[in-house]
Amino acid sequence: MKKLEEMNLVDDFLAYSLTVHKTYGEEACRYILQCILQRRIRHLTVMPQKTWYGEGPGKHGIRLDIYLDEEDGEIFDMEPDRNHISEDMGALPRRARFYHAKIDAGIFAAGEGYEKLRNVIVIFITTYDPFGRDRMLYTIRNGCVEAPDLPYEDGARTIFLYTKGTEGNPPEDLRLLARYMEHSIAENAQSEGLARLHKMVSEVKADREVGLAYMKSVEIEQMIRAEGIVEGKAEGKAEGKAESILMLLGEKGPVPARIRQAVQTQQGMDVLNAWLLLAARVENVAQFEEQAGL
Repeated sequence: MKKLEEMNLVDDFLAYSLTVHKTYGEEACRYILQCILQRRIRHLTVMPQKTWYGEGPGKHGIRLDIYLDEEDGEIFDMEPDRNHISEDMGALPRRARFYHAKIDAGIFAAGEGYEKLRNVIVIFITTYDPFGRDRMLYTIRNGCVEAPDLPYEDGARTIFLYTKGTEGNPPEDLRLLARYMEHSIAENAQSEGLARLHKMVSEVKADREVGLAYMKSVEIEQMIRAEGIVEGKAEGKAEGKAESILMLLGEKGPVPARIRQAVQTQQGMDVLNAWLLLAARVENVAQFEEQAGL
């Protein structure tokens, strides 16, 4: 694994640590969104690694990396993605479709009219070109096949930000941000906004608690890999992850029966992976319960 000081903003741990930072999280997310969307962003409520579970046993759930709720505005989900597995890259549009569906279901209250359904923008930040056109931005909206000029607004948008893309004349601040997110070093902080972002990133990397959390996560990952649990050698892949989670939680205090049952019956691998990281980071079982939404 990388050293913490070598990490970039497309790396999950650093993105998570910056997002949850009490001093810098909201400011950093707002700046990144403003560069991508080219508009002013109002106050944000930041909910890192928000989880929505499957509708029942055996149903797929999701874990969102950076879930953002704009005051009197839109819902955003930002997903840094360094994946280079061809099958996963090819399935990215269907993944986006599923994320939209789960977010809509999670925010739409019973009894509300459909006109109240909020706009949702899912943003994938990738170090690979998802569509092979060398564009920095691919913005996807639903529309009418027979009449492409027909106004059709369902409030759903997906943005794929390819950090190395050159086509499409991306705005200068976005181009600089994309380079910085992939290589988060001082030399790439080439604007006033990026200089401020780099200061925040540097402070987070130097934070003692973040460093301890990273060391702990490395130790736990090495331990789990050594025991073969990450590969699911305990009773199947999901069962192995559940066992790992409960093992980590057990080191931090008694695990209530309801938490144990929720973990053991969860089949969504995205959710289990998120819970495994969360179990490694939290200080006690109560924190796990709160942040996992159980």
